[in-house]
Amino acid sequence: MRFLNAGDSGLVIEFGNEISEGINRRITYATGKLDQAKLPGILDIIPTYRSILVNFDPFGISAREIADTVAAAMIDFSASPGAAESEVIEIPVLYGGDKGPDMDFISAHTGLPPEEVIRLHSSADYLIYMIGFTPGFPYLGGMPKEIATPRLQKPRAVIPAGSVGIAAGQTGIYPVESPGGWQLLGRTPLKIFDYNREPPFLLAAGNYLKFVPVTEDEYAAIEKAEAEGTYRPVRRGKEG
Repeated sequence: MRFLNAGDSGLVIEFGNEISEGINRRITYATGKLDQAKLPGILDIIPTYRSILVNFDPFGISAREIADTVAAAMIDFSASPGAAESEVIEIPVLYGGDKGPDMDFISAHTGLPPEEVIRLHSSADYLIYMIGFTPGFPYLGGMPKEIATPRLQKPRAVIPAGSVGIAAGQTGIYPVESPGGWQLLGRTPLKIFDYNREPPFLLAAGNYLKFVPVTEDEYAAIEKAEAEGTYRPVRRGKEG
């Protein structure tokens, strides 16, 4: 690990120089231990692909105290590297049609029929490496390389919330209506970000998600239940 000061009220903790599940497990474990410690003065803990940014009140805690807490936690992790637990949340998706206007392009680019694109896209458990870009946007790892597709040459000014897209070798979900340049292959009726909900974010770094194809009727039913606040996504422990 490397500990780097980010001004007088921030500490960056670097765990490596690459994107990997091993580094992510260490980040998830350290983030959880920092959160559990409830150290006075810590304002925010932000995990990224290979580091953690801790924002703190320098009148309430020092960077050294934070660094010592993380270093002690990682000694425990080294002794039991499987200690970081995670879950898989299932994300229902209606693929193609007006919900996935770029499905035909993705199919043509990959040389695969839409049914195979959907099968491959929904076959993986995607690791949520980090959250960013817009509130709740998940940066995911694990998309099958067979369906990698370049970004749009001209980004859209408006992409509906819940849209599921592909950009090169990545896939993700737009949590809020926003501009964007990813190829859209479907949409989920779930609210990935909802400021009226506690917590407002449906997804968390260090966990996994799995896309589950649904029919138009199933999409409508889930959308209705989500609006009424009665829908509960399927969650399960991550095996292996």
